[in-house]
Amino acid sequence: LSIQHGDSGPAPRELPPAVGLLLSMALMNVLLYLCLDRLVTAPRSPTAHPGRCPPGHFSMGQAATCSPWLSCEQLRAEVRPLKRVGEGAVKTVFLSEWKERKVALSRLTRPEVRDDFLHGLRMLQALQSEHVVTLVGYCEDDDTILTEYHPLGSLGNLEATLNLAKYRSLNTWQHRLQLALGYVAILDFLHRSPLGTLVMCDSSDLPKTLSQYLLTANFSIVLNDLDALPLVNRSSGALVKCGHRELRGDFVAPEQLWPFGEDVPFQDDLMPAYDEKSDIWKIPDVSSFLLGHVEGSDMVRFHLFDIHKACKSQVPAERPTAQAVLDTYQKVLNLLRDTATSQTREML
Repeated sequence: LSIQHGDSGPAPRELPPAVGLLLSMALMNVLLYLCLDRLVTAPRSPTAHPGRCPPGHFSMGQAATCSPWLSCEQLRAEVRPLKRVGEGAVKTVFLSEWKERKVALSRLTRPEVRDDFLHGLRMLQALQSEHVVTLVGYCEDDDTILTEYHPLGSLGNLEATLNLAKYRSLNTWQHRLQLALGYVAILDFLHRSPLGTLVMCDSSDLPKTLSQYLLTANFSIVLNDLDALPLVNRSSGALVKCGHRELRGDFVAPEQLWPFGEDVPFQDDLMPAYDEKSDIWKIPDVSSFLLGHVEGSDMVRFHLFDIHKACKSQVPAERPTAQAVLDTYQKVLNLLRDTATSQTREML
């Protein structure tokens, strides 16, 4: 390469070969960058970015592409039920097979709870995210819903799962605190969902609460049961009540208990409504279960003592938001990880 000057200027000078080579390489890099940029930004078929797809689409497992939700015809022709794996008040769940993949087929249990069944479907459709089980397809005509199958099952199976030889290496305070963090992240997602502030109503005791969540193969948590997610609408002053029966026990929040004493029979229309802070009250109990009793779990509990005490405030408005609890959990996880790393370095 050479730089040319006008006739009246100095005599032409050639660039050293090394400089010419560098300029050529730089030009090639620019061209390569432009080509790659066009390749990356060119329109492509929908892909699953962090496991999520455009509305009306799904992906499962490690699949990189997104497919449309299965229709009634596809569900009838392509899905083969294998065995019943669960039954609740609203739906019966069957381990099933679709294109050599394991899926969960849910069927309406009885006609009188169809409204709850369809409410759960609407929530599944609207809330697809990393926090919610993947919707694969549905058929309202047949009252069926197809979702991703998670073989580890309900979160209530956590201790039994961690006792298996395959998963014993995960039975540490780090992994357990990560699960607790995932649980609070789901509550935060519900409280700030695209639909508004949703309350997790199927949570009258610890076993019932744990049954609403699934443990995934990579040891994260997804919300599986969305049949009872009433909406708090502060602008209109609309609060919620979890069901039409009296709730009892220490697990539920104080505002969920009948306030008029044993002498006054429970009447649903006299029961005061409440908001999402009833979910916050339950966080310490669920987290204590998730943390278990492994080495280091008491240290984690010590660091979470203040935020958990705030969660148990008798006055709902004084309890922290799920976002505040989540932030605290993350800080504690980072702090204890850093401390453990420093101690390990000192020992080496």
